Amino acid sequence: MLLTNSSRRIRNAWHFYYALLFVFKVVCGSFGIALLTP
Repeated sequence: MLLTNSSRRIRNAWHFYYALLFVFKVVCGSFGIALLTP
């Protein structure tokens, strides 16, 4: 029980990290396109 609870928390942290990284990539990508296009 304790092991599954901690692993679930770690999995949730990983999902949050990947979501944050994805948002960061999208924001950086759109910002780069806005800079490149006149």
